[in-house]
Amino acid sequence: MSTNNSGCLKVIDLGLLDYREAWTFQHTLFDGMVEKKKGGIKPEKEYLIIVEHPPVITLGRHAHQENVLLSSDALRERGIEVFEIERGGDVTFHAPGQLVAYPILDLEQHHLGVKDYVWHLEEAVILTIAHYGIKGERIEGASGVWIGKGGDKERKICALGVKCSRFCTMHGLALNVNTDLSGFNAINPCGFIDRGVTSIAKETGKDMDFEEVKSIFIKEFSALFQPHTLFQGRP
Repeated sequence: MSTNNSGCLKVIDLGLLDYREAWTFQHTLFDGMVEKKKGGIKPEKEYLIIVEHPPVITLGRHAHQENVLLSSDALRERGIEVFEIERGGDVTFHAPGQLVAYPILDLEQHHLGVKDYVWHLEEAVILTIAHYGIKGERIEGASGVWIGKGGDKERKICALGVKCSRFCTMHGLALNVNTDLSGFNAINPCGFIDRGVTSIAKETGKDMDFEEVKSIFIKEFSALFQPHTLFQGRP
C-alpha cells in the first residue's frame, strides 16, 4: 500500500464532459505539477479526476490505425470522435456509463515506479468490482483488469493507459459500468482481436447505480494512494 501523509488528494468530479475539455483540464493540473517538480518544488496537492465522456475513440502512442475498424465518415455518422493522445497503449473507446479516472499524482512522494503504479490502479478496480461479486484479474503483458482469466472467454472490464513525466502522472483508467458495449465494435480494443469486453452491468445482469460504483472506487483508490481526501464537484 502506498501512502502520502504530507499532501492532499483532491477528487474532482467533472460529470459528463467532452473528451477535449477533460484532456485540457488534465493538462492544466499535470503541467502545473511538472513545472513545480522542474523547479525543485514538492507538489502539495494531488488530484483524482472522475469523468464520463460522450462516445470517443482514443489512440495511444503505440496505437495501430488498423485497429480502428470504421472509416472517418462512418464514425462521424455515429457521433464518435477520434483523438490521438500521449498515453501508453493502443486504441480504446469511451462512452457514457463508463467510469473514467485520471489521477494526477507525484509518484516520488508515494515511492512508486510506473510498474507499481499501474499495479495500484488495477488493484483499485479489482477491489471495486469485488463489491459486486466479480473476480477481476491481471494478465501478464496486457494491462488493465480482466474477467475469466485463462478461459476461452477472457474479457476486459477496465482499460488502462498512463503518461508519466518527472514522476508526475496523467491519463489513467476506464471501467465499464453501464457502458453500451456495442461501441467497441468500432475498434479492436487495446489491439486485441481474440478477446472481448464486458461491464459490471453485463456481469451482474442488471444496471448499476453509477454513483454508488463511483463512490466505492474513490474509497478504494484513496485507501491505496492517500488517506486524506477532499471531494469537490465540477469546478
